[in-house]
Parts: sequence; structure tokens; C-alpha cells
Amino acid sequence: MFSTVAVDGEVRRWEELHLRDFAQGFFFGAGFFTTFRIEAGEPWFLARHLARLRASLAAFPGAVRTPPSEHLAKAAVREAIERCLRADAAMGPAFRGVGKLSASDGRVLLTFREHAPDLERMHREGRALDSQEPGAYRRGEPTLNHKGLAYFRQFSVMERLPLLGNEAGEVCELPTANVFFQCGGVLVTPPLSAPCLPGIIREVLLEAGHVGTLPIVERPVSFAQLAQVSACVFTNSAQVATGVPSLLGRPLPTSLALAQGIRSLVEAVAARER
Repeated sequence: MFSTVAVDGEVRRWEELHLRDFAQGFFFGAGFFTTFRIEAGEPWFLARHLARLRASLAAFPGAVRTPPSEHLAKAAVREAIERCLRADAAMGPAFRGVGKLSASDGRVLLTFREHAPDLERMHREGRALDSQEPGAYRRGEPTLNHKGLAYFRQFSVMERLPLLGNEAGEVCELPTANVFFQCGGVLVTPPLSAPCLPGIIREVLLEAGHVGTLPIVERPVSFAQLAQVSACVFTNSAQVATGVPSLLGRPLPTSLALAQGIRSLVEAVAARER
């Protein structure tokens, strides 16, 4: 992570921050965050990320001290990003990487990190998914529709990247990504009630309605149905779309091409929404 950050839009240094200013989020995980891709200094889907962050804050008004609305306005956040990039020579105005906004204790913290070192390789080669945890979630659990600072459940299994499921034997999500399965002639992603996070890339794809000639729909996917899946992709804002060349030991050779098509679609939408 880079040392240049912003608190409520004011450029600061990470080492200057005080724990007491973020105690609610640190000690209780009482807050929410969102991570967004930055390319050539441009944040992707910033308005969507801010809308989701505001919705999470509004859903738990008594549990989290909400920052002033002006600090979560798109223009204010964009200006804070630009000021941070100009202030840090290691990033600069053409920065490529990931931004993170955390809202807790009545404050908004903006931080930055580089893209994962294996990002390009992941896009070329994909990532096999070889483990599953049915029953890890309970269907309809509302807190899992929000990206809370209490993120240890996801963090603890991040390296293994299992398919997380609910007590009904349905797939929910990955620890850090939504999942899409090609079933017959349709691309399917689990519903929010599974539960899963309302990911920004997931939202973009559902709004698009199709990738190429392949319709995109939202409906439950059971673990038993995975034996009939012909391709699989997982999505998040940092990696956009990653193909799954092997799902639970079964080769899915068309997943990489599907992921490439999704990345092209998402990049076109991002360009229109800047």
C-alpha cells in the first residue's frame, strides 16, 4: 500500500493517522469499504461504488457513524484521488492500480495499492477453483450483501479461494468475487439472496444482459449443477473477470475466452461512464 492517503478528502500520510480516529471500525468492524480499479488515473465505476457504499451505511444507521454526505459525493472523491496521485511521485497522474474507500467513525479513508503482481498472468491463464464449502453461509443473511470492515471470514480463506455455499446446497460466491457459470446457452450468477455481495462488475453484466450472444441471468445454482457447467468466470472490481480453466477438477477450456469477452464488455461500459 502507498503511504499517501486521504481522510475526508484531505491528503495525509499513512504513518500520521491515529487509531483513535478509526476505533469503531478497527475494534468492531463497524464500517464498510469498496475497492475500485484505477487506469491511467481514472477510477472505474466510481459513482456505482459510492452508491453501494451509501446504501450500506443507510442500512445500518445505528451501528455505524456515517460520514458527512459531501465526503461521499463523486466530485469530492474524484478530486481527492487526483490530489493524492499528484502528491505521490510513486503513483503519479497516470497511476494504474486499486483505490479503496473505507467509511467508519464518521470519516472516509482513501488508500491505494498496486495491481496484484500476477494480474496479467491470471488474465492469460486463469485460476482453477478446486475447493468448496457448502453451508458456509445461510440463505438470506442480509449482512453478506454488504462489504463490511469485519472481513476476516473472507480473508481467512482468500488464498484457497473456495466456492462458498449456503445450507440449501447452493453456490453463493467466492471470498472476494462473484461467480458466473455457463449452463447450456445461458450465463448464470447466484441471486443476492443466496447470499452474495452485489458486486459492481456483476451489476454491470446483469444490466448488459448478455456477453456476445450469451444471455446473462440471475438464479440459484446448486453444487450438484456444477457437473453440467461448460465455462466459469469470477468477477471483482480489481481483476474485472478471471477465467476458471478447471472447476473442481473438471477442465473448462472455454472459460478463458469467456473472461476475455467479459473484460472487453466491462471496459467499454467503464469508458462510457467516466
